[in-house]
Amino acid sequence: MSIRKRLILSNIAMIVIPIISFILIEILLGLFYYKVFVPKFNDHPPHSFYFFRFGIIVPIFAITNGVLSYLVSRTILRPVKNLTNAAKQISEGNLNFEVKPLSNDELGQLAISFELMRRNLKESAEIQKKYEENRKELIANISHDLKTPITSIKGYIEGIKDGVANTPEKMERYIETIYMKTLDMDQLINELFLYSKLDLKRVPFHFEEVNIHDYLVDRIEELKFDLEPINVSITYRKNVDRENSIVLIDREQFKRVMTNIIQNSLKYMDKDEKQIIIKLIDDKEKITITFHDNGKGISKEALPFIFDRFYRADPSRNLSTGGTGLGLAIAKRIIEEHGGEVWAESQIGEYTNIYLSLNKKSN
Repeated sequence: MSIRKRLILSNIAMIVIPIISFILIEILLGLFYYKVFVPKFNDHPPHSFYFFRFGIIVPIFAITNGVLSYLVSRTILRPVKNLTNAAKQISEGNLNFEVKPLSNDELGQLAISFELMRRNLKESAEIQKKYEENRKELIANISHDLKTPITSIKGYIEGIKDGVANTPEKMERYIETIYMKTLDMDQLINELFLYSKLDLKRVPFHFEEVNIHDYLVDRIEELKFDLEPINVSITYRKNVDRENSIVLIDREQFKRVMTNIIQNSLKYMDKDEKQIIIKLIDDKEKITITFHDNGKGISKEALPFIFDRFYRADPSRNLSTGGTGLGLAIAKRIIEEHGGEVWAESQIGEYTNIYLSLNKKSN
């Protein structure tokens, strides 16, 4: 019952109950005077009867108002006290409690709103804490990945200054190594900048309707020229009708996704016959693209983290084998901006599958 209705009913009760009580007492008094003692009133009852009758209505009104006021105020003050305590705990930073509604009225609804606010504040605090931890981890990872090539560059430059590179061949090798290290740094900075822009949703996407089958056919033909010289075969398979494979994608950003996934596969190829198989699968309202490789696979412990930024399955974080650790994280962010999903499966020593799921364009 709402507070408004409760107050209206209590006010009505404060009038009705005394009246009913007075009428009942009037009847009882009449019976008492006229039937029990059979007094001699002549034409009118004595004045004492009137004083007694009207005098008893005052305590009836007082008792009725007191009891009803106490009951109504109790149903209001208890929830208010509960909300006051909740507000105090929130102001002190304690969010590990629950605000339980004590009634179904406006104060009960307010308690539900307080509880929702508390949960949102707690969730925001946890997210903020996670962001702070990620920020510290990001700084540590950037420092590590920049320090490695910088230390190497510094060492080679000192070698040149000290005359260690005393032949044209050594000098050329030193300069080439320095150049390659600067390329690693440049790649890291570019990918970090891109990931940051994706994280802040500041990368512009130009979506268009694309026949994903035709897109993959063209893209795989391009990839063959790069992969065949390094003895990697790439194959395309599909089980979807060409007419039923229209998706909304940004061509350039999706090209980056494919490049990052394939480059990640190439780093861990350990077979004599290296294979990459791309499959296009019709999944009702979605299109799933599978990137299969026959590399050394990923352990079950590492698999859940391969799309995290700066994560490398190689614990040594060696840039020569592990890359920047941002390739798959960038791919995941781009696919999420497409409204899709990314996940992986792997078997140590046998294969790794990367799955991309995209929504079909509705007809």
